Order: sequence, then structure tokens, then C-alpha cells
Amino acid sequence: MRPEDFQELAPGRVIKAIQGHWTFAPHPLPPQLHFSIEQIARLSDADRALGELAGVGRMLPNPQLLIRPFISREAVLSSQIEGTLTKLDQLLLFEAQPNDIQHPADAEEVMNYVRAANFGLNAIRGGYPFSWSLVEEVHRILMEGVRKGEKRPGQLRDRAVFLGHSGQSLEEARFVPTCHTQLRPLLDDFILFLRDGRELPPIVQLALIHYQFETIHPFNDGNGRVGRLLITLLLCERQILPEPLLYLSAYFEQHRQEYYDHLLDVSRRGSWNEWIDFVAVGVAEQSRDATLRSRRLLAMWQQYRQRASEVLRSTSALRIVDELFASPFLTIERAANIGQVTRPAAQNSINRLVEAGLLKEITGKRRYRVYVADEILQLLDAPLTPEAP
Repeated sequence: MRPEDFQELAPGRVIKAIQGHWTFAPHPLPPQLHFSIEQIARLSDADRALGELAGVGRMLPNPQLLIRPFISREAVLSSQIEGTLTKLDQLLLFEAQPNDIQHPADAEEVMNYVRAANFGLNAIRGGYPFSWSLVEEVHRILMEGVRKGEKRPGQLRDRAVFLGHSGQSLEEARFVPTCHTQLRPLLDDFILFLRDGRELPPIVQLALIHYQFETIHPFNDGNGRVGRLLITLLLCERQILPEPLLYLSAYFEQHRQEYYDHLLDVSRRGSWNEWIDFVAVGVAEQSRDATLRSRRLLAMWQQYRQRASEVLRSTSALRIVDELFASPFLTIERAANIGQVTRPAAQNSINRLVEAGLLKEITGKRRYRVYVADEILQLLDAPLTPEAP
């Protein structure tokens, strides 16, 4: 990293570490911002899209079921940005039968994201204020048991890190965050803004908070996932969304290089407006995707309950149908636990759902069978367009 790359408007200081390399320490938030009429229009468009998504979230009759697949989808997409290979169907199958040795090696790592998200959301909903201990616990859950390297779950980094290509030196890296010995004052300022920086438009808050966290880079690993998860926690804590429906990882993954470039341009040149525009467009796009996906998921849930009620009479069997929308993979054991029925009764319900075309068996085995609701899985995972059925 070269100090001459950082211009006068850079929102921080370039500091030489005692090891001899240069680092960047951001100034406390918020910066001075000036918005053009065009940018105000983009922020308003994103706000409208968020508002529409919030309205859908308030309509969901069973949010605890219908929200879970959104968290799973985000876990996969956010982890893919960091290099994991697990896909959504593999994660959901892992949830249904965690003891199967054929699961991808990093499925447990992606599942950690789901656990970390649920912990953070429950804490926020329980009135727990944003604090560094909350962030550390989210990181601890995220990195627990992760393979390779010194991850230090729930602990601040203990070494220099850099953003660049593998094999580069600190001097050759595109960006080097502040020295690990200087993190605490930056994090105190960060948490203060996270708690109190409410006077700015919500989209601007998201953009500033995500930039600041990634620039401080407080952990040895997992910074990107925690930083993206903070976006969801903030939206729920601010009651901008009633449910955790909006996630930006799909947008960041689709525009990965632009995402990295925008973050670096803020540090080097103070290019806040371009970064905020990028986030605003992402919020608008992903809000509309989530709105469309939620409405179709709700319509499919109603259709499934109607079709299932024609072949199943018990409320326990309908609970099995409901749980397909939390995870569309089903085993006899899972069905028995959901319906609180015997295994023969669970098998009978599954057989009826197969006959009704709602489930299909995917292993071809006589024992340890796994069933999937293909329509639900496709709706959760496939790209959507307004014209799609």
C-alpha cells in the first residue's frame, strides 16, 4: 500500500506501523456529505422499495417459518463471497440430515452463519443494544469450528491483515487496515455511531456502517460476513423492516469487483457519493427481489396447504407441510418430530404428499430416504423476474 494513493479527501489517516508498512485508520463517522438531486431520487427509490418490503413482512401469517429460508439463502451467498462452495440446496439438505458424510466440507461453516444471524436477531429483538460484545459473540458463533488458519472466534485480530492477492506482501497489497494494536478507539467510535447515528437516511446509515466495519477489519477472518450481517441487524433494530427479509450479498456477489473498488475508492478519495449510490441501487434491487419472492412464497404456501388438506386431515400433517417452507428437504425422522407423531404416521403423511405431487424422493434407497419439495426449493434459489410464474 502506498501513501501517495490516498488523496486529501480521504476519510482517514495513513499511518506507518512499527513493522515498517503503511496502514489506514478511518476517521469517526459520520463524514460531511452533500447529495445531489439525482442521488436524493435514488435514495428515495430505495426507501420506497424498502417500505414495500416492510409491508409484505407485516402480512406474513407465519414469519418464523417463511423467514428462515431467507436467512439460509443469505448464509450461502455471503459465504460464497468469502470462497465457500456450499449451495443452498446443500445447506438445506445438511439441516435435514446433518450426519450424512457426503455433505460439503464447508456446510457446517455456512450453517454457522445461520446460527450467528439468529443469535444477533434474537438479541436485537430482546432489546439488547448494539455493543462490541454483541458483535464479538456473533463472530464467535460464525467462526466456531471453522477449518484452517488462526480464526480467533470472538476475539480481535492479533496480527496485520491486508486486502489483495494471495502471496502479496503488505507493501504490495491494495489496502492494509489499521494496526491490530490500535483497534479499540476505532471500535468505540464505530459502536457509538451504530447506536446513535440515526439522523441520516437509513440507506446512508447502512452504507457508512458497512464501509467503516470493513475498513477497520477487526477480526483475523470473517469480517465480510459479519459486516454484511450488521446490515440486517440494523434494519431490524431500527424497525425499518419488521422481519429480516433484506440481504445484500446477492448484489455484492454479482458486482463483486465493483463492490471492492467502491470501498477502496472511499478510503483513497473520499468517494462517499459513489459508494452510497452503489448501496442504494443494491437495496432497491434486493428489496424488490425479496418482495416478489415473499409474495410468491406466501402464495405457494397457501396452495400447498390447500392441496395437502385434500389428502391429509390432521393438523400435525399440516405442520409438516408448513415446515417445508422453512426447509424443503424432509426425512421420516424430521416429519415425525415436526408432527409429533410416530414414524409410521409420518411415513403415511409423506406418502400422501408424494401422491399429491408436493414431494418426491431423491435417494432411491429403501432406508434413510430423503424427500424434497422441488417447487419450494426452486422459488427460494432461482433468480426471479416480474414475468416469472
